[in-house]
Amino acid sequence: MHTDLVAALDIGGTKIAGALVDADGRLLLRAQRPTPAHEDGDTVMRAAESVLAELTGSPLWERTVAVGIGSAGPVDASTGTVSPVNIPGWRDFPLVDRVRAVTGGLDVTLVGDGVAMTAAEHWLGAARGHDNALCMVVSTGVGGGLVLGGALHPGPTGNAGHLGHISVDLDGDACPCGARGCVERIASGPNIARRALDNGWRPGPDGDTSAAAVASAARSGDPVATASFERAARALAAGIAATATLVEIDIAVVGGGVAGAGDVLFTPLRRALRDYATLSFVQRLTVAPALMGTDAGLVGAAAAASARRAGEAAALLK
Repeated sequence: MHTDLVAALDIGGTKIAGALVDADGRLLLRAQRPTPAHEDGDTVMRAAESVLAELTGSPLWERTVAVGIGSAGPVDASTGTVSPVNIPGWRDFPLVDRVRAVTGGLDVTLVGDGVAMTAAEHWLGAARGHDNALCMVVSTGVGGGLVLGGALHPGPTGNAGHLGHISVDLDGDACPCGARGCVERIASGPNIARRALDNGWRPGPDGDTSAAAVASAARSGDPVATASFERAARALAAGIAATATLVEIDIAVVGGGVAGAGDVLFTPLRRALRDYATLSFVQRLTVAPALMGTDAGLVGAAAAASARRAGEAAALLK
């Protein structure tokens, strides 16, 4: 029996990926283009349209009933627009209308990339079976999303759960967002590496100054590299604990490139969480690594679109 499919787009500063996703979360067809991030908005849109053309040109397209988009943010689902920090040509760009126009008028759901990752992890990954969860991407930036009461909670604009811009150091470094001491300013990959370099860590002969190189140095016992990851872990723990106190999540799922550091990140993170999550109703909070990998954005965008369709159908039956 042929089941309905959802078209998914995962839009970031490096690549624009697309897929046709079935009801079990399987990607039946993929397409991808580099993001011309420093070109004008229409050029970026042509790359997205090229991805969509591969999907709409497939015989599978006739089974496609909706489109889900997970985009680098900020996004505004209430207006269907996006203004990704890492795609300067898109400012209040009408992405939903443009995608709807090239997909035959299908319903289009827009969420931030952190929310898309959350939808994927709740559907098929580390947050499966949890009714209240925070899922986070810790990479070049820090994003996130929430599951509350068993359902994805994107918020009115599709940005709810954006933990990266919770301030955890009131007198900390200025963040590009305009605030100070944001989680992202401390715990993102570039900022982990920046702090290590500022405090005397030096890369090896290959000159690699990435967070992954800092993690490797920490595994080898470098105290400066270790301290940079421990500070990042404390910032993440403070943000997670604040979120848990507000909305009573029971699991925090951490993915993204920085999570690839493994125990270098997770051991101090779990230790720090015991210091911050002290109230009785958050002490059972657990932390787990994400499971969905690089497909999370596509699977999650499809999941978000499916959840919206299901919600609208349920509303009609009331």
